[in-house]
Amino acid sequence: MEAVVAVFALLFVLFMVLGAYVTVKVVGAAKRRVDRTLTQARRTVEDHTLRAKSFAQPGPAGELAELRLTLRTSMRATQEALRAGVGEDESLRESAALFERLSAHGLELDDELKRLESEPDRTALAERLPALRERTLRITQSADSLRWAARDRARRFADDDLEALRSQIDVEAGALRHWTEPETPAASPPWPEAPAAADTGRQTWPDAPRPAPEQEPDRPAIAPSARRPAYSWHKKPRPESTT
Repeated sequence: MEAVVAVFALLFVLFMVLGAYVTVKVVGAAKRRVDRTLTQARRTVEDHTLRAKSFAQPGPAGELAELRLTLRTSMRATQEALRAGVGEDESLRESAALFERLSAHGLELDDELKRLESEPDRTALAERLPALRERTLRITQSADSLRWAARDRARRFADDDLEALRSQIDVEAGALRHWTEPETPAASPPWPEAPAAADTGRQTWPDAPRPAPEQEPDRPAIAPSARRPAYSWHKKPRPESTT
């Protein structure tokens, strides 16, 4: 009895632990989903704000917003392209590692551009813009190079796979069209002729027995002609007059 109680207690504890584990996993997944949604929403708001500033604010402030928008757009597109490609092509892991190093420089530049947006000295800001523009161009060019290389590689693999598939389909189509005319059945060999009758007068198959002459019934010398069929257009003979 005590063993049964211990087993039930152990099962109860296992179910409790399993339920707690599942709950933690579900809550964690929900939290990550909410965080991802909030991050995307905040990113979208920031991008729209930067785009509005680049059009609405002339001078160094508008150019700073344009530099930030260009930097963020390029880095984000490259990050998404590499993440999507790593799952299918292991050789992109090294490219992803290089992008992580490039991302550190991009985030540092983005923070600096963000701080300079509130810089009151427009003259000093204008003097620093050429160097900031050069840094932004170098980082975005590197990111664009990685992104397009990954896309070209994926497209090349897709083209090779499509070419191989097309060759296989051509071979299969040729095999489906390769048919032969049905062969004409060979003529069956002729049956051997029946052996000729021996000189003794015997035949291979005996003839049907014929009745003796005295048993044959008397038959007329000439058989009566078959009765002609009557047709509708034949006229009936008139009865002879007795007078």
